Amino acid sequence: MKAYGVNELRKMFLDFFESKGHLILNSFPLIPHNDKSLLLINSGMAPLKPYFTGQEIPPRKRIATCQKCIRTPDIENVGKTARHGTFFEMLGNFSFGDYFKEEAIAWSWEFLTEVVGLDKNRLYPSVYEEDDEAFEIWNKKIGVSADRIYRFGKEDNFWEHGAGPCGPCSEIYYDRGEKYGCGSEDCRVGCECDRFIEVWNNVFTQFNGDGKGNYEELENKNIDTGMGLERLATIVQDVSSIFDVDTIKAIRDKVCELANTSYQVDEKKDVSIRKITDHIRSVTFMASDGVIPSNEGRGYVFRRLLRGAARHGRLLGIQGNFMAELSKVVIAESKDGYPELEEKKEYILKLLTIEEEKFSKTIDQGLSILAEMEKKMEQKKAKVLSGENVFKLYDTYGFPKDLTKEILDEKGYEIDEEGFKNAMEIQRKTARSARGTTNYMGADETVYDQIDPSISSEFVGYEKLSHSSQISVLTTEEELVDELLLGQKGTIIVKETPFYATSGGQEADTGVITTKDSEFVVEDTIKLLGGKIAHVGKVTKGIFKIGDQVDLQVNEQQRNDTAKNHSATHLLQKALRTVLGSHVEQAGSLVSKDYLRFDFTHFSALTAEEISRVEDLVNEQIAKNLTVDTKIMNIEDAKKEGAMALFGEKYSDQVRVVMMGDYSKELCGGTHVDQTGSILVFKILSETGIAAGVRRIEALTGNAVFAYYKKIEEQLENVAKAAKAEPSMLVSKIEAYIEEIKTLRSENEKLKSKLAKNSLGDILDQVVDINGVKLLAAKVPELDMNGLRNLGDQLKDNLGEGVVILASATAPDKVSLLAMVTDEVVKKGAHAGNIIKELATLVGGGGGGRPNMAQAGGKNPQGIDSAIAKAKEVLTTQLCK
Repeated sequence: MKAYGVNELRKMFLDFFESKGHLILNSFPLIPHNDKSLLLINSGMAPLKPYFTGQEIPPRKRIATCQKCIRTPDIENVGKTARHGTFFEMLGNFSFGDYFKEEAIAWSWEFLTEVVGLDKNRLYPSVYEEDDEAFEIWNKKIGVSADRIYRFGKEDNFWEHGAGPCGPCSEIYYDRGEKYGCGSEDCRVGCECDRFIEVWNNVFTQFNGDGKGNYEELENKNIDTGMGLERLATIVQDVSSIFDVDTIKAIRDKVCELANTSYQVDEKKDVSIRKITDHIRSVTFMASDGVIPSNEGRGYVFRRLLRGAARHGRLLGIQGNFMAELSKVVIAESKDGYPELEEKKEYILKLLTIEEEKFSKTIDQGLSILAEMEKKMEQKKAKVLSGENVFKLYDTYGFPKDLTKEILDEKGYEIDEEGFKNAMEIQRKTARSARGTTNYMGADETVYDQIDPSISSEFVGYEKLSHSSQISVLTTEEELVDELLLGQKGTIIVKETPFYATSGGQEADTGVITTKDSEFVVEDTIKLLGGKIAHVGKVTKGIFKIGDQVDLQVNEQQRNDTAKNHSATHLLQKALRTVLGSHVEQAGSLVSKDYLRFDFTHFSALTAEEISRVEDLVNEQIAKNLTVDTKIMNIEDAKKEGAMALFGEKYSDQVRVVMMGDYSKELCGGTHVDQTGSILVFKILSETGIAAGVRRIEALTGNAVFAYYKKIEEQLENVAKAAKAEPSMLVSKIEAYIEEIKTLRSENEKLKSKLAKNSLGDILDQVVDINGVKLLAAKVPELDMNGLRNLGDQLKDNLGEGVVILASATAPDKVSLLAMVTDEVVKKGAHAGNIIKELATLVGGGGGGRPNMAQAGGKNPQGIDSAIAKAKEVLTTQLCK
């Protein structure tokens, strides 16, 4: 048997199933599409769920893929053993109502034995204990002896996920030989050791279960198979684990090089080596698919993995940032199967570097704080770190909760999970909402799930805004109906529509659907699974029935304004790449009739000069009145011609390319102007940061820009009127006002200082003796904190050794408190910070500070007298300790 490499095996699998009539699809992005049940794609079947449920019709009844996947349930064990990993590639062949058990079993056997060359005598199939059909196929058709076919129960060989499609499985195990075994006489298929390893799983989806143990035979049976590419490579290359296969070993070796160490010399170091090797694969692929590190959802997974790897790099003694250097190896090893890695290389490396640098600034301090916490736990003989402290590490030092848990787990400690949840309730609520809800696709069922999946709609609105078509579906908000009546809210689906449904960042068309006697106002247009376009709105006249021939009319003004903004985003992206660099990628957008919003990858705020250059470039292309053309092309040809694709988007083989002269070329399904001159003018309103490595521009086009300037002109006139100056003289007038204000402030400060000095004598009369220490606690009128400090210094000088406490109300709801303690009195036990802490509560505030000086603010001036009175008691307590 030849020791094929990972990239070879991937190609062999896909080529084999292509020869069996399967459509080969590229891997779907890791970010699930229309599936709220998952944060990240975790199996080959996951992105194909709509085909299995019948919500969408597959492009072909036979499909095969190699799907990139991330699973995190066992993340704590990654590195501790060589079995676990977060990132993997899943090979799979799928049938939607076409072939079934006989072909699936035969092809899996053929591929493993004849294509890959595995020894038939070392392969052992398993079947569900009640699946006699699969047993017979293995025994009679394939020729595997009955004593080599294992029957297992429901727990091992029956796939189901709540209610819905389900069925028995047939797995194929490979005997790796005694050197990988446990030595037990009972060692056989099903043993926990590494000798008998599962290679392939065929799931025969032949039933529909109600979730309560009742099953009905499906009319159209499906095949769902899965085989881990890395696991297959482990067998073929005859190596101990996935960390030893060629593409992953290359990363592992680079980790060892950077750490100046070797693998399998020190088990403790091996844990770190494996963890870094695994995690860098995950974050590299996540970055390539547009996942941004954050504190919620899939962004939290990204941050946790990267920061966990960074911390283990420090344990290995790796100096400085190293994640980008490792990511280069991941890209080099995997770009054959995933060309997007090379295409996004600059961006991936930059994003990983930014995130690692962010963590590097706080990790050492955080580890030091955690060490102090551990010391205190040891002193108290405690085994659980409080939720409050876990949150402090998370919030202040960027330690994901699970990183703190992992560090403590290594030393036999635990964390207070519940306390942590309480401490960050708001953040966790947000994170939980990112996962969504309940059913197979992670969302509550809607009326649209009841629609016949064979029904579809065709969009005909690129060239026209009105069209006549036939109604194929009517719904209310709760159910499918045959007619919609006056006043009812509902949905109309027709065979052909000029209405654009919300997608690609472009907001939906609105308008009306009419017959001779009826009218339906379209308030929204949405895309449904299976290529259906739904017009959502309300019947304002008459009645609509299924089969009616209707006239559809799009709101022309809204469409035109939206098209201007959409075309402007294409010009904007090109301008940004010209000014900032080729790392700029679209990370999201919103295009409406009112304005446009464009999110893009960049790692610092734009300067005023850069914003001006971008704006000028866009307006130059508008002025050139470039022709906007569209063309349907093969995806690979479009990319070769330089067409920009949306970050992390999955495209079909045929794509629509929008070209604006020779300036811009993008894959896009949206609506656009015919000539860039129609946009009229472009104006950037704002540029802000919205996430690590992601910036946002908001802008206007066309008449909205003129309205914007008109509003500014009106505001300018109002300001000029208030300043009693002509608009042209406003700058000099304001400068004069600023100078006048400075002069008045200076005079005001002098007066305050004079008043403070004048009151010195009266205040010094209030000095009392507390156990041989002079205490001056006084209320003074309307002095801010600066004024209080100046007065306090003067009083301290006059007092000699002692304690000064001052309070002043500067507004009906604002109090300033100050405490000063001289050095000799500090030695006697007085502490300004602790004095302030106790007094501040009486004025509705808080504060603190050093032993010799502290200050606080409050909101309750009525409490000042009580605070001054309590000063004697507080100082007495301190001096008596």
